[in-house]
Amino acid sequence: MSVSLAVEGMDALALAQEGERLCRENSMKAGIKYLEMALNKKIDLGGRSLEALSAIYSQLGNAYFVLRIFDKALEYHRHDLETAKLLNDRSGLAKAHGNIANTYKALGDFDSAYEHAVSHLRLAQELNDKVSVVLLRA
Repeated sequence: MSVSLAVEGMDALALAQEGERLCRENSMKAGIKYLEMALNKKIDLGGRSLEALSAIYSQLGNAYFVLRIFDKALEYHRHDLETAKLLNDRSGLAKAHGNIANTYKALGDFDSAYEHAVSHLRLAQELNDKVSVVLLRA
């Protein structure tokens, strides 16, 4: 069986897991390929589909950030933010706001970066996330 046939037979969750593994190994372009294939598959991601979708969006945003493709990073981090809102996931909201703040900072849009950093700090305080609070105040 060729690699392309093997990949074609993978379900969305398996593709996402492989994409995350590749990103952890600093193979961002390959990881992005798998993560985007997972998004394009019209297969259920399991009983926790929105949580899986949020993880994929976050990982894609981070991978594009590492590659310095900030417009794509921002796009996926915004998707992650919207998914966290749907899930009412306060920790996910904090993470997404932090990622968006970092991306806006890299783009030189300091007003937008500040706005999202403040949202991240507020949520971190509400969640008693002392590490994030200390880092954000530094």
